Amino acid sequence: MTTFIIIRGNSGSGKTTLAQALHDQCDNSFLISQDIVRRQMLQVDDHAGNLAINLMAELIEFGRLHVDIVILEGILRQDVYQEMLQSALKKFDVVIPVYYDLTLPETINRHRTKKFVSFTESDVAKWYRKKDYLGLSNEILFNQTTTLKQAIAVIMQRINHQ
Repeated sequence: MTTFIIIRGNSGSGKTTLAQALHDQCDNSFLISQDIVRRQMLQVDDHAGNLAINLMAELIEFGRLHVDIVILEGILRQDVYQEMLQSALKKFDVVIPVYYDLTLPETINRHRTKKFVSFTESDVAKWYRKKDYLGLSNEILFNQTTTLKQAIAVIMQRINHQ
């Protein structure tokens, strides 16, 4: 039985850090990063129908067949990725959806702490999506007071009590 963890949120919210920490902590896990697939591998814009959507779906399916835990992280805007995510969700017995629900000021504040960025604060503000939830009853919402350690503990508890 493979567990599917989806970590979503705005730019700079802490998704990648959390996903990497979980990947490091969980044996036999597979980490898929939207930024790596979309921006680095395919170099496509984030719009409906982009090539990254199908590739991520294929990678999710590969993970479902070969590992214990699939971790997908990214902004994964609902208006662009919802259909792919809903399709993928149906294939897993255990799904742990996570959303970093941060305010725009907090998102910009976190952006300022990044060492290497290729975009500006105005880009972050332009891309910001308020409360872009998947709407699942078990969706975990983290806010600006949630520490990395707390986030890991919440998700690990879900993994261990499935």
